Amino acid sequence: MNASVLVTVEELQRSLVGDRPPLVFDCRVFRNEEQASSRRYLPESLSLDLERDLSAPPGEGGRHPLPSHDDFTATLQAKGVTRERPIVVYDDNGGQLAAARAWWMIAHWAGHPDVRVLDGGMTAWALAAGELVEMTAEPRERSQWLPAFDDEALVSASALLARGGQLVDARALPRFRGVEEPLDPVAGHIPGAKCRPCSENLDATGHFKSPRRLAEELPRADSVTVYCGSGVTACHNILAYAVARLPLPRLYAGSWSEWIRDPARPVATGD
Repeated sequence: MNASVLVTVEELQRSLVGDRPPLVFDCRVFRNEEQASSRRYLPESLSLDLERDLSAPPGEGGRHPLPSHDDFTATLQAKGVTRERPIVVYDDNGGQLAAARAWWMIAHWAGHPDVRVLDGGMTAWALAAGELVEMTAEPRERSQWLPAFDDEALVSASALLARGGQLVDARALPRFRGVEEPLDPVAGHIPGAKCRPCSENLDATGHFKSPRRLAEELPRADSVTVYCGSGVTACHNILAYAVARLPLPRLYAGSWSEWIRDPARPVATGD
């Protein structure tokens, strides 16, 4: 497994008691107060919330547009992120919501050199009888780290079709085909896209498939751009390319929820 992007439960347990423990971020998404009230956390983990920390308010940029450089810098500084300290992110869905988004934003957009995703997430931690606590930790100290943002890792809606290459859609096949659309007012996909549901990056245990198998399955082209409904699960596909040791695709962050805001943009259905 690619040690630069994934960390096993056993590796994380050892590092938490080692000389250089990582900052650990809980990136789970909870849809209601009952779920939130029953939360248990990995020891010393901090919360990194999809809506509050990893997104700007919804609007013309889609349901989960990226925050501004200044806002995300302030978030990382408030959490005590420094370039020198490793980071581990986790969620309860194999990285799909929203640990992969946090990984991409911190490592590949903001330029942190050492960010990993807990392979298998909370399920793997629980199966290994890992310790859980009732409260998140408080950041020990505000940092002064200034990220070096790489906006070349992004593709805008206006440049998407002009850029060429292969589009890869991370949503489930029924949404891609336009058979159903539970979240956005228009169903379908961007013309020319291939469907690669992010759930297919994981095996039956919720861990990432092997690098070799992912390399065989993931769409290949000289230029790849990934998207999803709102720029969250698309990051899981980028993470899969990293695990497979393939060149990383660019991200269309606004994704389908931004694309359909302009009725002049084309929409396709079916395969």
